Amino acid sequence: MKKKMVLLGAGSAMFTQGLVLDLIKNPGKYTWELVLVDIDEDVLTSMVKLVKKMIEAKQADHIEVWGTSNRCEAFPGTDYIVSTIGVGGRRAWEQDVYIPRKYGIFQPVGDTAMPGGISRAMRMIPAMLDIVDDAIKLCPSARFFNYSNPMAMICRAIYKARNYPLTGLCIGVPASEWEIADLCGFERDKFTAISVGVNHLSFIYKMYYNGEDAKPILNKKLDEIYTGDFDSTTLDKFYEQKEDIVKLGDPFAWSFYKTMGALPAPGDRHISEFITEHFPAGAYYGKTLGIDAYSFESTIKFGDDIHKTMMDAANAPGPLGDEYFEHAHGEQELLMEIINAIETDSRKVYSVNLPNRGAVSNLPYDAVLEMPAVATADGFCPIQIRDFPDTLAAYIHRALNIFELSVEAALSGNRSQLVESILMGGYISDRQAVFNMTEELLMAQKDYLPQF
Repeated sequence: MKKKMVLLGAGSAMFTQGLVLDLIKNPGKYTWELVLVDIDEDVLTSMVKLVKKMIEAKQADHIEVWGTSNRCEAFPGTDYIVSTIGVGGRRAWEQDVYIPRKYGIFQPVGDTAMPGGISRAMRMIPAMLDIVDDAIKLCPSARFFNYSNPMAMICRAIYKARNYPLTGLCIGVPASEWEIADLCGFERDKFTAISVGVNHLSFIYKMYYNGEDAKPILNKKLDEIYTGDFDSTTLDKFYEQKEDIVKLGDPFAWSFYKTMGALPAPGDRHISEFITEHFPAGAYYGKTLGIDAYSFESTIKFGDDIHKTMMDAANAPGPLGDEYFEHAHGEQELLMEIINAIETDSRKVYSVNLPNRGAVSNLPYDAVLEMPAVATADGFCPIQIRDFPDTLAAYIHRALNIFELSVEAALSGNRSQLVESILMGGYISDRQAVFNMTEELLMAQKDYLPQF
């Protein structure tokens, strides 16, 4: 039997390479028609060449690939839609971070929260709504998995404006769970956890190994590694530890765990953009966020370099090197496993982004949460959570309030609501400065903002 998958934003080179590798190794019980979609014709042509080289090298006859810049050509008959699009690409993303920097706001990522994430939402939400409208018309039974950021705001806008059943996927929580398991010396498949939050700020608050509480083992391991104060003034002090003991990063996340009994995932690079009161003017253990701590410029350069490497490989004569067939860690890592779980009704549990709808009793009913859900033949069914601590829910409430106002601004094109959503975060309190920054962001991104 054949299944059809459409990958939107196929120019996301690492995701596409990793997904194809997973399709080669783990196709399930199906043959696959993979359609690559990207609005950049040159990039699209190169990515189709690259994927065909991968398929040929591994004689993966169970995969058929073709490409188009017109998603409406791709959608009919589709079983799975996967979105990795980034409207405006890395050049627009740069402005999301560089413009707020002029106003004293420093972000290491800028794709989910704070002014950078809010700015990104303004151009992502209209584009995603257009995609969903086409999917409703052309492949209404397709399952839609969204990897694009800002995850929570995109998903909330689509449910709010279209009530369309897409699911947001991110590797952040699973990667943090694997980190805990590896730190404690656990077998990964015997370690389980429960976490609740929003994408890029989820709290892992229950942990089990073989069904037993894993926190005592984790606490002992942390005590072995760190004998000093987590809240050290420099990263160098944080890294002081005994020989032959694993070296951990994310000092704020582990400090939070020691204080609150829950580990915020997926680590400091993301969670620092939510709990900003701990990082005035980007101050981070003697460094500055986005500058010399989780350098944003380095992230952009890495993306540009990877993209160029992929394009060169696609267009070079001869076969691909062995490195293109090594296991690729990345966002796509669980996608084929999830698809197989749905197709086989295996009832496995994954961390996904869905509307709450009462699953977590102390968080808003319509909020899109990152939470555990069971993969079934009918899609994902969230697990009922009745013991999520109110102390942790307070952090999520704050993020959701900002997201809700930002989503409304993106849907309506209301400049005043956009200003208020940024002011609500408390990043800076000068209303005129926020207004000026907002206008500068809107001007820089005007080609992608039809609602404004």
